[in-house]
Amino acid sequence: MRALVTGATGFVGPHLIAHLRECGDDVVLPGDATGANGSFDITDRTAVHEVFDAQRPEVVYHLAAWSDVGASWRDPIGCLRVNVEGTANVLDAARASGVDRVIVVGSSEEYGKIDDDGGRLNEEAPLRPITPYGASKVAASFLALQAWLGGELETIRVRAFSHTGAGQSDRFVVPALAQRIVAAERAHASSIKIGARSPVRELSDVRDVVRAYRLLLEHGEPGAVYNVCRGSGVSIGEIADGLVARAGGRITAEVDEALVRPVEVPRLVGDPTRLVEATGWEPEFSLDDTLDAVLGHARAQGS
Repeated sequence: MRALVTGATGFVGPHLIAHLRECGDDVVLPGDATGANGSFDITDRTAVHEVFDAQRPEVVYHLAAWSDVGASWRDPIGCLRVNVEGTANVLDAARASGVDRVIVVGSSEEYGKIDDDGGRLNEEAPLRPITPYGASKVAASFLALQAWLGGELETIRVRAFSHTGAGQSDRFVVPALAQRIVAAERAHASSIKIGARSPVRELSDVRDVVRAYRLLLEHGEPGAVYNVCRGSGVSIGEIADGLVARAGGRITAEVDEALVRPVEVPRLVGDPTRLVEATGWEPEFSLDDTLDAVLGHARAQGS
């Protein structure tokens, strides 16, 4: 398959590109057409169409997005432009250039305010986003649905739950904690700061997530939406404890109220049944594997 990846230079993009090439796919990147070192502004409709016309992909993985949940509060319009207008441009260009299928990657933040009954969220749960980011992802998902129902472009929608791995920005909790541990080790400090310990999240390995994306592109139902998740949760405190344990017990994690978000979903755990039934996907990497990868990357970067 000739596959174009938007967001190729972000966190997930390089992992996805490596996996696609391992599978024998012909991967083309927006930067190959623009000559701008991978730079690609999805809010520029003309530029998006020019890239699609030049590259003529058969399938598209739409990863490019505003992904900083916290920053979406400070600039909600900027977030909406990238995630909604940008997605509309990608879908329009895909339709115009004859693309066969598009994976549109959304987020578990679309579920938002949930009733914490200790269960797992399936795709039929109500969408009640509590952040501008979450709202933008709901809108982008429904643009993808409309592209299938009204435009006959085969779109497959994903709600990706939390995932991490080597190379993720320290704007996200796991690499942020790993970098604090590395800094503490180098300074011979005895503790690091963390936010709230109690929130429970999915935590998949990015290498498992990109496998799910390709499987869904092959086997997913057009117009359908799929959770990409493990189906089990872990608290932020447990993640922090797992990371500091890798420092040999010399460091502790202490809560800093300044790092506690004013609005926080207490539990966000998904049900991957639909994904598994459609593709046979199962996670290959354990939580320990993932934490080892993130901390190892942080140590390599700090050396």
